[in-house]
Amino acid sequence: MKKKNILYIFADQWRKKGMGFEGEPVATPAMDKFASESMVFDHAISTYPLCSPHRGALMTGKYPYSLGLWTNCKIGLDEVVMLKPQEVSIANVLKKEGYATAYIGKWHLDGSEKNFQDTPESGADNWDAYTPKGERRQGFDYWCSYGAMNAHLDPHYWQDNNKKVKPKIWSPEFETNLALDYLENRDQDKPFCMFISWNPPHPPLDKVPDKYLKTIHQHQLMANVPDTLKNDPAYIKRVEQYYGAIAGLDHNFGRIMAYLKEHNLVENTIVVLSADHGEMLGAHGRTGKNIWYEESINIPFIIRGGGIKAGRTDVLFSSIDHMPTLLDLLGIDIPSTVHGRSFKHVLMHPSNRADKQQDTVEDEPKSIFLSMIPGLPELVEPYRERGLNNKAFGWRGLRTKTHTYVVDNGCHPEDKQVRYIYHLKDDPLQLNPEMVSQDDSRCMAYDHVLRGYLAKIKDPFLLNR
Repeated sequence: MKKKNILYIFADQWRKKGMGFEGEPVATPAMDKFASESMVFDHAISTYPLCSPHRGALMTGKYPYSLGLWTNCKIGLDEVVMLKPQEVSIANVLKKEGYATAYIGKWHLDGSEKNFQDTPESGADNWDAYTPKGERRQGFDYWCSYGAMNAHLDPHYWQDNNKKVKPKIWSPEFETNLALDYLENRDQDKPFCMFISWNPPHPPLDKVPDKYLKTIHQHQLMANVPDTLKNDPAYIKRVEQYYGAIAGLDHNFGRIMAYLKEHNLVENTIVVLSADHGEMLGAHGRTGKNIWYEESINIPFIIRGGGIKAGRTDVLFSSIDHMPTLLDLLGIDIPSTVHGRSFKHVLMHPSNRADKQQDTVEDEPKSIFLSMIPGLPELVEPYRERGLNNKAFGWRGLRTKTHTYVVDNGCHPEDKQVRYIYHLKDDPLQLNPEMVSQDDSRCMAYDHVLRGYLAKIKDPFLLNR
């Protein structure tokens, strides 16, 4: 039997609702069509809603903290934060199984260093990295990537030496061109595994081609966006740019899907459309990610091909579950190092409900572990000055199908501990959190579960202060 291919496409800072079929004001015809032919996950959760931590979990099926990815890969810390070469990645596994492997776009898993040969654009010298050919590429053979760079209209990449590639084109368009070229010229005798990592809609949002921008009106904004923002022209422009970036991604996604169809690759290629984390986009007065709200943690996970049934599923699906699920779909043994689990059963044998899948999996998790650790150098230093471990702070939490529970130790040593319970069924916009004490019986039950997660990965978080 011919081996199935894997095509995994993910965008940076793209929230689950950021597509037309999910109800937000953006035209995404290619993604909408793809979703109608795919299994759509309603609870695909980024366990640590930040770039490097999620990406490490995606590649290895392990919790970010256990990988040493307690924050983003960057310099300025007293330790090197990177995905260690000895970790077992999905590309390592598939390469041994005879797959051609390719990675295109943002990597952000290597030890960051100053850019090579010239002054870095967009001030990326603390975040960017040239990853040389070898074990630090985690099993990927074809490579055109960078560490972290946000000059979307003037991007740069590295391939097999430290000379930058500067295409002078919007980065998703260049990366899509590369992907199509790779598919056209690959070894036809080998199955392929290709990851494409688009940086938009990650800021800066003014780096979007004008042809993708559309007018957004106040009434189209979510109710959890404060009126002060809704009346701010600068905010409205930011929203238009965010959705414009997504519209541009949709166009390029459509190009790739058309190629698969034209070359008879649809049936034998498992395609995933996903993200590393979401974007608040003004919800609760916030922008960015790294917070426990749904706009930040709930990401797209849409999967098609290889016999996967179309529909929606409400299973809880974490960052650590992507890798084992894909390997299981290919009939390949899941490494013993993996913390996550396979959801192949949900994809291949869903229930028959037409409206919404109420699926059960043997040992299906009842919760997903959430985490965030203060990682910017200016946040770490005050803890060190007081002889404290910054990794014991930040926040940890649980996401169930109906609730989000958070224990927040704050990002400054003087912050007091606070606990919140969000009732997602009755309050989906999370406007009315319940502030609770650690003596509350519900908190005691949640804390018991949290202790299990913390112990599993040796997380030093101070659950009781």
